[in-house]
Amino acid sequence: MSTTSTVPPRSPYRAVFAVPEFRAVFAAHVLSLLGIVVGEIALSVLVYRLTGSPLLSALTFALGFLPYVLGGTLLAGIADRRPARRVLVTCDLLCAAGAVAMALPGTPVAALLALRCVNAAVAPVFAGTRAATLGDILGEGDRFVLGRSLLRVVAQGAQLVGFAAGGVLLTVVAPRTALVATAVGFLASAALLRLGTRRRPARSATAGEGGLLAASLSGIRELFAHRRIRGLILLSWIPPFFLVTPESLAAPYAHDLGAGSTATGLLLCAMPVGAITGEVLAGALLRPRTRERIALPLAAVLLLPFLLYALRPSLGWSLLLAAVAGAGTAYTLGADQWFIAAVPEELRGRAMTVLSAGTMTIQGLGMALAGAAAEFVPVHLVVAGSGLLGTVAVAAVVREVVRSR
Repeated sequence: MSTTSTVPPRSPYRAVFAVPEFRAVFAAHVLSLLGIVVGEIALSVLVYRLTGSPLLSALTFALGFLPYVLGGTLLAGIADRRPARRVLVTCDLLCAAGAVAMALPGTPVAALLALRCVNAAVAPVFAGTRAATLGDILGEGDRFVLGRSLLRVVAQGAQLVGFAAGGVLLTVVAPRTALVATAVGFLASAALLRLGTRRRPARSATAGEGGLLAASLSGIRELFAHRRIRGLILLSWIPPFFLVTPESLAAPYAHDLGAGSTATGLLLCAMPVGAITGEVLAGALLRPRTRERIALPLAAVLLLPFLLYALRPSLGWSLLLAAVAGAGTAYTLGADQWFIAAVPEELRGRAMTVLSAGTMTIQGLGMALAGAAAEFVPVHLVVAGSGLLGTVAVAAVVREVVRSR
C-alpha cells in the first residue's frame, strides 16, 4: 500500500533560510548546542578532578539521557498550554542559571549532578516546543521537513565540532570557566529567540485545563491511542535504539582491532558524518514525494550494514559500514511529513516533546544494553546481533505504519 501523501513541491534549503524567524531559531540552536557539548565535556572533567572516579565522570554523560523520560512525560503539557516563545526563552534561562551554578567555586559534586539532571529534564520541553513552533514559522509542508532536517544536521555536526572544540578549550581554561561559556551560549540563544521570533498564543486552551501532570499524561494517552501516530512514533524510536550500538562500543572495538584512541574517535565520527551526508543529499536533491516513497524501504534496511560486523571488519570497513547506516537515517525526512500531518494541532507541542524525549531515552537505553551485552559476547558479534534484531523490529514497525495508512 502506498504511504505517500499530497505535499507541496520541493522547497530547497535556501527557501527555509529565507524565513527570518527560522534564521533566529537556527542561530539559537547552534549557540545552545555548542554550549551544551562544551558543558558536557567540562562537567565530566570537573567531576573527575573533584572525585577521581571514572564512574561519576561517566555518570555526568548518562544523566544527560535519563531525565529526558521524566521531563518528556511530566512536563509535556507545557509545550501546548503556554506561548511557545515564552517556553523557549524560559528553558534557555533555566539552563543558563544551571550552568552558572555549576561554575561557582565550591559547588559540591552532588549539586553538579543534580543540576545536570534539571537541565536534562528541561531539554525535551524545549526541543518539543521548538519543533512544534516550526510548523507555525515554516508551515506544514516541505519547508517544515527541511527545517527539522537542518536542526538534526546541526545536532550531528555539534558532536563533531563541539567535542573537538571543548577538548581544545579545556587545554587553556579551567572546567568551571568553560561552564561559563555554556551559560553564555544559553543566554545568547534566549536573546535570539526573544527578539527574533513572534509571540504566539498558547496552542491549545484545553491543554490548560487541570494540572500540568494531568494535561501531559492525557496528551500522551491520546497520542498512543491513535494507531497512525503510535506507529510513526515507534518508527522514530526503534531505529536509534539499535543504531547507537557501534558508537557505544567504539572504544572496545578499537581495542579489539589493536588500534588506539584515534581509531575510537574515527568510529564515533563515522555515523554522524553519514547521517549529515544522507540528510543533506535527500533534502537537497529529492522531491517531497520521493522522500516519502523511500522512507519505509530505507528504514527497513538501514541496520543491515551491521550484519557484516560478524566478519570482524577492519577499521576502514567498519567506518564505511557505520557511515552507510548513518546515511539511512534520511528516512526521517519522509516520516516527519507524515507525523506533522497526523498529529492534531492542539497536541503538536506534546507530540514533539514526547518524540524528542523518547528518542534520547531510547538511545541511552540502547547504549546501556549494548555495553551489558559486550560483557558476555565479543563486541563485533554484539553489533551484528543488534543489526539482526533491529532489522526484525523495524520491519514490524514498518508493517504497522503501512497498515495504519
